[in-house]
Amino acid sequence: MKTLIVAKQITVTDDLKAIIEKKLEKFDKFFNNNASATVVLSRERKKEILELTITVGGTLFRAEEESDTFRNALDNAVDIIERQIRKNKTRLQKRLRDTYFDHAVYDIEEDDEEDNAPYKIREKTFPARPMSVDEAILQMNLLGHQFFVFVNADTEKTNVIYKRRENEYGLLAPED
Repeated sequence: MKTLIVAKQITVTDDLKAIIEKKLEKFDKFFNNNASATVVLSRERKKEILELTITVGGTLFRAEEESDTFRNALDNAVDIIERQIRKNKTRLQKRLRDTYFDHAVYDIEEDDEEDNAPYKIREKTFPARPMSVDEAILQMNLLGHQFFVFVNADTEKTNVIYKRRENEYGLLAPED
């Protein structure tokens, strides 16, 4: 697995890099060599924050953990992603085997707005690709988000799927 470590206003030691790479080797049994991981390390108010994103075949797995040490945060994030994989194992196997999705890999770009704005806006851009509603729900759950924007494969229009109550979802679609 290709690993990219990004540090925000901190220095990453060689020991920590080695620990991160060793922990992420655990996912090699789930994915082929076409997976890539991005680990973002930052520190805020005596808390160390680790964001782990694994991209494979157009599917994103994401965990964000806050702890006293990066090692504890890494352990928690790896456990979260492993639970996501195990929980959705059959759906993921079917999806990752399907060669239709091999060419679609998300490129996420995050930009913070200028500091003089009245509030911070975190902007993300990604290529929207056609998928079914079930795939959109799966992707939203893997990311841990409350909503997900996607292009509906049936209607070829941009839709939004969102969580309502436990095991209930809503779909926003434009009128014709």
